[in-house]
Amino acid sequence: MQQTIDPTAPLSRAAAKSVQDYIDECPIWPDGTQLPSAPMTWMQWRIWSLAAAGKFFEGFVVFMTGVALPLISHEFGISAAQNGLVSAASLMGILVGAIGLGGMSDYFGRKRMFIVEMVIFCAFLVLLTICTNFLSLVICLFGLGVALGCDYPTAHMIISESIPSTSRGRLVLAAFGFQALGALGGTAIGYLVLSLTPTLDAWRWMYATAIIPALIVTVGRFFITESPSWLHVRGSVEEAEAAARRLLRRVPQYPASIELLREAEGGEGHGEKSFLALFHKRNLRATIFSSVPWFLQDLGTYGIGIFTPTILAIALGNKPDHVRSISDLILNDIFAAKGAALTTMLLIVGIVFAVMLADKVGRIKLQVVGFVGCAVGLLIASLSGNFDGGTKTVLIFAGFMLFNFMTNLGPNAQTYLLAGEVFPTAIRGVGAGFAAAIGKIGAVSTAFLFPILLAGIGTSALLYILVVTSLLGAVVTWLFRIETTGVSLDQIGK
Repeated sequence: MQQTIDPTAPLSRAAAKSVQDYIDECPIWPDGTQLPSAPMTWMQWRIWSLAAAGKFFEGFVVFMTGVALPLISHEFGISAAQNGLVSAASLMGILVGAIGLGGMSDYFGRKRMFIVEMVIFCAFLVLLTICTNFLSLVICLFGLGVALGCDYPTAHMIISESIPSTSRGRLVLAAFGFQALGALGGTAIGYLVLSLTPTLDAWRWMYATAIIPALIVTVGRFFITESPSWLHVRGSVEEAEAAARRLLRRVPQYPASIELLREAEGGEGHGEKSFLALFHKRNLRATIFSSVPWFLQDLGTYGIGIFTPTILAIALGNKPDHVRSISDLILNDIFAAKGAALTTMLLIVGIVFAVMLADKVGRIKLQVVGFVGCAVGLLIASLSGNFDGGTKTVLIFAGFMLFNFMTNLGPNAQTYLLAGEVFPTAIRGVGAGFAAAIGKIGAVSTAFLFPILLAGIGTSALLYILVVTSLLGAVVTWLFRIETTGVSLDQIGK
């Protein structure tokens, strides 16, 4: 669609269209210059930035737990199984929040839940810094997870419903990539706090560093517009038009005026919107394809991400459970945090390549290659058990760095993107939500079992298991593949 713009002409009523039609309009300026795509407005960038901040906090809090865990374990005197509960609490909260609170945005609005989730996050973040026992710690981490879980579907929808179709894929992935920045930030802040405050309660200051940024993001979310598409579907046409005008405010202004269809177009297949439709023969392939690889990649990504500091400390001969004093524990944790920050940097490089290549190489190729690359990285790390000294260190870091690069190039990014693309419109929301939930079940299981398995079977055996699950992810992706690159979402499932 194109529109010729004369900045000096009065606004005129346009033919009634959908919200997305207006968002996708590309102008032709008075001098004849045609833009290849609709430029983003200030409001669209504000919405995207605030959504990306939510993904940052997820990586920050979840991955910082790996740095804080040795200190928490020592302060509260908790067992290996309780360590698993600490690590799994936030992930379990994400699972519950995604299924429970995330769906409420369909009833109360995207903006309202976008704000509510950050209020919940800030409240539990403050409580976490002052908790006094193991139970209160688990409750606070679970509460943080609930807020972050709500952000999974809400942030995706508030971006997708507010930006041009031509840039939706890369912008959704770019926002998702802030999870990697958060992971790096979490490990870096953990190292900095340990260096400046080498005490047992340093973990409280780690989490406290996120309070002020989270409050700023919370306030910022009050100043965005509600999703015009959601308002339009609800039948609030005048409110939707006002929201669309605010969303698309530019100088000079285009579209010149906004007049939405008086009735929102209903989606096809109303009778197929139930949860059981995911397991109908027509949709079963998409259900398996979107959920099983996500489950398998979360086993490795969250397990390695959360416990990278602990694994590095153990593998490199600095076991935190054999320390002679609190000073030894702090030094070991600082050492492991530095190593974790180095390997986590490759998550960022991986997501940058994913953003650049997803629409060129294709989702399926990137996911398969990513899974295989993860397996190779974990295999390299596992071989370090056969060596000592510098060779052992090189193998551990090389393996983890390759794993982190390949997981964000492939399965960690592509499963998130594909889950919102492979289902027909009528069940896309429930399908994507189901896939995310299955993925987080893998993350929760890994976080709970990793401390026990590390103590029971050792680092090398655990890494061998993850090599197998990564290869299985590649096989499942290829067998059930549904390529969506360059395919209109309206054509999916037909």
